[in-house]
Amino acid sequence: MLHRIPTYIKRLDEILGGGLTSGEISLVYGEAETAKTTLAMQCAVNCARRGYKTLFIDCDGTFSTKRLSQIASEDFEKISELVILARPKDFKEQAALIDQLNNYVAKGFGLIVVDTLTFLYRIEVSEKPEKTFMLNRELNRQMAWLAQVAKTQKLAVLVMSQVRNVFEEGCVEVEPVATRVLKFWADTIIFMKPTENPQIVSLTITKKSKTTQPFSCQLQICKNGLCDYSLD
Repeated sequence: MLHRIPTYIKRLDEILGGGLTSGEISLVYGEAETAKTTLAMQCAVNCARRGYKTLFIDCDGTFSTKRLSQIASEDFEKISELVILARPKDFKEQAALIDQLNNYVAKGFGLIVVDTLTFLYRIEVSEKPEKTFMLNRELNRQMAWLAQVAKTQKLAVLVMSQVRNVFEEGCVEVEPVATRVLKFWADTIIFMKPTENPQIVSLTITKKSKTTQPFSCQLQICKNGLCDYSLD
């Protein structure tokens, strides 16, 4: 069993105790262009380098074979065989795919990525606002099942989410779409936001199952993925 999937971002792995934890859900949320998918691919590559498969559920069409090849570098051919891509067309298809996870990840898998879990949900809500309550319940059910699969199959689940603006005391903050549902089920929560430099993103861990202290750092977007960034 693969107990941890390292990100190979030194400071992040240190605070995570070695990387993403098997049996848990890690939630990453942030605005567009904050390298959320790059982080997901980086974890998939590192999982493959340990001989384990990743089921990468690409809900918003942001998965790029070219980007995967940059991150995997000379290992691309070997790694690409261990990254299994699924592309649901709508929220109903996403639900069906998640329901069948036990059949897909029965052997040799170390990681499930859902990028972006709230994309098709958000489209469905905008098209059928009268069904928002029912759709929220369905999203909660999907997260509950992901948590169950993580525990029973002993693998890591990485969920990416879009954000929405929240107005509080004259300030505008961003939260994950369907905040209550996602935060309830997530064991680790990571917030990624842009900086003035488009090649630098800020990462903050706001929840960790064994850590109460918030953690922040800056990361650089490189050709081969995300790496530590320092002003020194």
